[in-house]
Amino acid sequence: MTKETLKEKIIFFIEKERKKSFSMEEIAQGLGLQKSEDFKLLVQTVAQMEREQMVVFTKKGKVKLPLKPVLIEGTFRANERGFGFVTIDPEEDDIYIPKEATGYAMDGDTVAIDIIKTADFVMDRGAEGKVVEIRQRATTQLTGEFVAYTDEEVKETDLYGVVIPKDKKMNQFKVYAVAEGVRPVDGSIVMIEITHYPEKNYATSLEGIIKQVIGHKNDPGMDILSVVVSNGIPTKFPDDVLSEADQVPDKINEKDLLDRKDLRDQLIVTIDGEDAKDLDDAVTVKKLTNGNYFLGVHIADVSYYVTQGSQLDREAYERGTSVYLTDRVIPMIPQRLSNGICSLNPHVPRLTMSCEMEIDPNGQVVSHEIFPSVIQTTERMTYTAVNQILEEQDETVMKRYEQLVPMFQEMQELHHILETMRIRRGAISFEDREAKIMVEPDGHPIDILLRSRGVGERLIESFMLVANETVAEHFNKQHFPFIYRIHEQPKEEKMQRFFDFASALGIVVRGTKGTITPKDLQKVVEDVEEKPESAVINTMLLRSMQQARYSEDNFGHYGLAAEYYTHFTSPIRRYPDLIVHRLIRSYGQDPSETNQAYWEAELPEIADHSSKMERRAVEAEREVDAMKKAEFMMDKVGEEFEGIISSVVKFGLFIELPNTIEGLVHINELKQDYFHFIENHLALVGERTGLTFKIGQKVRVKVIKADPEERAIDFELIEAEEVLPLERPKTARKGRPTNQQTKQLKSRSERNGKKNPHTNERKKMKMATNKKSKKPFYKGIKKKKKK
Repeated sequence: MTKETLKEKIIFFIEKERKKSFSMEEIAQGLGLQKSEDFKLLVQTVAQMEREQMVVFTKKGKVKLPLKPVLIEGTFRANERGFGFVTIDPEEDDIYIPKEATGYAMDGDTVAIDIIKTADFVMDRGAEGKVVEIRQRATTQLTGEFVAYTDEEVKETDLYGVVIPKDKKMNQFKVYAVAEGVRPVDGSIVMIEITHYPEKNYATSLEGIIKQVIGHKNDPGMDILSVVVSNGIPTKFPDDVLSEADQVPDKINEKDLLDRKDLRDQLIVTIDGEDAKDLDDAVTVKKLTNGNYFLGVHIADVSYYVTQGSQLDREAYERGTSVYLTDRVIPMIPQRLSNGICSLNPHVPRLTMSCEMEIDPNGQVVSHEIFPSVIQTTERMTYTAVNQILEEQDETVMKRYEQLVPMFQEMQELHHILETMRIRRGAISFEDREAKIMVEPDGHPIDILLRSRGVGERLIESFMLVANETVAEHFNKQHFPFIYRIHEQPKEEKMQRFFDFASALGIVVRGTKGTITPKDLQKVVEDVEEKPESAVINTMLLRSMQQARYSEDNFGHYGLAAEYYTHFTSPIRRYPDLIVHRLIRSYGQDPSETNQAYWEAELPEIADHSSKMERRAVEAEREVDAMKKAEFMMDKVGEEFEGIISSVVKFGLFIELPNTIEGLVHINELKQDYFHFIENHLALVGERTGLTFKIGQKVRVKVIKADPEERAIDFELIEAEEVLPLERPKTARKGRPTNQQTKQLKSRSERNGKKNPHTNERKKMKMATNKKSKKPFYKGIKKKKKK
């Protein structure tokens, strides 16, 4: 019998017996090892097991199993300096994991940890733990640049070469490509599937098999494609999906019109951006003799072509949403459908799902009908043209569309009624500052423009919102299982931080953190709209909100102050909208309890998956925007710009320029003093001078670095507007990280990854280690005269 086999028998024997501890004689008797040779082997094995901490001895010399630690599961967030943090609950402080206790966990892994030092609230010390077990790896594949080995090296190592990860979080790892599968050429951008993870003696090594060659590093557009693939977003449709799409006819026929209301004689238009190709919503409005308004919202009936259980449906579910990047769109369904038979192109019949509403002068829907239909749009309008008609009264444009001008004017009237209704009930309106990155054919950014939102954009938004609410309310009151777009009430902890911050600015917020209504928050936004702190309050309020998501349960939409809300209006690009259409058709044909039970079981998974795919798309879009903005600033190094402090963190100041570009003034560049982060004021305060930098402050900065690969822009502070200084803090304690430091280090680690659109974690991060300098580091604050 080997020692390893005997170890297993000893552990099995102790575990199955009711006693907790045993003498050596009891173990020998239980295992039938009374012979002298067997007993000697038993003693040697138990001694080895003690050294390996598999068993322990009591004070009386008996053997027992060690107490199993109470393990806590969470998500590991790596810091490039070797340590990390584990998030157990987003609302609680993270657990600090020292470098030597990470257990080879990688960023994003689900881990089990043992607490080795509890939190000390008196000394403001966070808890400390060690990773005991890695339960699920977050990284199963990655993209990077392939560096090829020579034939001799391949033969010697059985490796094709190494892959340099595109994700800078992974740059401490060496990723080896085994000599299997695809063998790319040097410089290829590849996707490698990880087969071996870090372990003892190989703490910084990964091994995998190259599954796909995406292209070459010198190919145009490869930077964006790398981001797409690294986020797990498919770039091509499978052959069976394309084959199924090819079988969909280009034109509708008579059998498609069965059980549909024919609306082809109505005056119906689409209103979209100039470059839109997938037109999925059309509208019509007319004022009624009773003073009410008739609104028809007609949405492409994608579910008629993407049928349940088809290959098209499977692929649309997996993608969840279309992804809109700087110079391309990755569609949810093949373009043959999205730009063809499903697109509501002008002057041709198209199948739609319609929601017709009668709306009174107070913005209330007094009657409605939801049904399958067929329409033929009169005109393909653009936001620009509608704005020229309604805002500029451009005579040339008005003449061209004179048949439609009266309807657009009535649309404007109805929009103002609906907008007033939403404001009256408390919907929170944030002024969007969305940028459009203009690029050359090779993908190089040449300009960044702010998107304008005229009455054309806003009226379509109003009509889509009221249609979404009407559909959601209809099916909720029918008590049918349904999918909703929900936005839950902010959590008390986050709202308390907002209250503290607002009061520091002298702003009174009505309500309490647990019962505050959207109308209370809307009043705050309105009160500061014309004040300098407007941007600050909007930023903090947005951070206090929960993330909207899809759910089979109706919790309402807090931000819109809507009791019922869903997504019905964009089935070409969002899977939940397609499901809403499918539910409308399904319940129309079969409202039985059996059918309802089927959907009740299906919808939770669809809602959860759709929410995850939406977040994936948003992360990819943010990464690409940050990368292109950094690329745009590369030739601006040395130039100066005006901006405001958009965020204040432990390691510095984020500065936002008027065109939405954001960069970091690292705390190490603030050499005049030692700066402390005051969280409830979102400010950095100098320990000796009292110099204060806080969110919303106007500054002038110089670009000192722009790195597209790191998605990072670094600024130097040239001058800043004077602000009232905050109270200077006491000197920070040394030693194990405080709760405050833990939050900031963890925050910095997150900036290394997909959660933050501004930057990956910078390679030279230091926690407030700036040296004092006699030389002024910026000009904006006047020096006090000596008395």
